[in-house]
Amino acid sequence: MKIGGILGVTVILVLIFLYQWPKLNKNGRKVKITFFLLMLLNWVLAVLLVIFPEMPGPGQLIDFIYKSFETFW
Repeated sequence: MKIGGILGVTVILVLIFLYQWPKLNKNGRKVKITFFLLMLLNWVLAVLLVIFPEMPGPGQLIDFIYKSFETFW
């Protein structure tokens, strides 16, 4: 089942990449590199969430960071 999830995420991100990449031809090299790195980061995070579904998300990280500020209110 995890292989199916990983394959599904990969297919979706490849389709997004193929759709957006031609639109970046008029932009600079830095934009393309940034786009590629963000897509790679998204893929890694999505695969990690497929493999470890109990992993805390970014919302829980924000809650953990700002929870310490509750004493000031």
